Amino acid sequence: MQPSEASASRLVDRPLLGVLCLTGGIAIFSVQDLFMKLLSDRYPVHEAMAIRGVVALPLLLILVGRTGGLRSLRSRQSGLLALRGAIMLSAYTCYYLGLAALPITLCISLFFVGPLFITMLSAIFLKEQVGAARWAAVTLGFVGLLVTMRPAGDLFDAAALLPVYAGFAYAVSAVLARALKADESAQVMAFYSNAIYLAGGVLMGAVLAQAGFAEGEHKSLAFLLRPWSTPTSRDLLMLAACGVVAAIATVMLTQAYRLAEASTVAPYEYTALIWSLLYGWIIWGEFPDRVSWIGIAMMVLAGLYALSGEPGSPARFLGRARSRARSP
Repeated sequence: MQPSEASASRLVDRPLLGVLCLTGGIAIFSVQDLFMKLLSDRYPVHEAMAIRGVVALPLLLILVGRTGGLRSLRSRQSGLLALRGAIMLSAYTCYYLGLAALPITLCISLFFVGPLFITMLSAIFLKEQVGAARWAAVTLGFVGLLVTMRPAGDLFDAAALLPVYAGFAYAVSAVLARALKADESAQVMAFYSNAIYLAGGVLMGAVLAQAGFAEGEHKSLAFLLRPWSTPTSRDLLMLAACGVVAAIATVMLTQAYRLAEASTVAPYEYTALIWSLLYGWIIWGEFPDRVSWIGIAMMVLAGLYALSGEPGSPARFLGRARSRARSP
């Protein structure tokens, strides 16, 4: 029997454990970002996605078998699951391309525009109640986005648009997740997504190899257009670890939203910024300047308000959607 909303709701009584699961999952996920950035100057993004899919799929197959059984993969909503996987493929591909060119903290901060897009989309398409105060918070968040990106400044990099698109696509996948039946397990959704990641990575590599594009000097373009190459043992271990890391972290994040209310645990997703600051400072000597801090603070405050759980907040929807949308 597959897990249902009712069975999940019976677990919502351990907020501390839920917070621990979420912060632990975010910490583990941050390792994947670190590895991807470290490898982005040697391999193409589609090779990294394909190797990650090869490793993650068997692990997810085991999880599906232990939870809902392999029969659960024969979903009547396979088309919708594949569409969601394609959207997530575009989101994470653009996110990683941005990660190759941008400071890691800036890239992750821009990706966190996602809650603002989810608030907008849930109001427009799902008719969620979003009051004037929350619309004001969304406006503040987008102003903070502009402050952080500084599109009119000399330091603007077009790669900054990539994590913003990734945040939007993530929001679309979260809204789409609600169209899926309540008894569609997160493991099944993750399996379909990773199957799309693997197929998409192989197809992208084949098409680009035939096209024969030059890499280009920009780091994002090089990460996209670079031809496949045989990784060293160390690099292969890092690429494979991304699949293991993502599978484990997904289970922890899904469990977090089953153990506690979304309004309790969702704000802790912003702990990803702590890890990005730590990695950026220690490994690359990066640290946001004063203007970037102002913009980041505006986006974080707006995002936290969108997740606050006050009357009219989409936080309950976010909890259900995020447990499905966050897939390795």
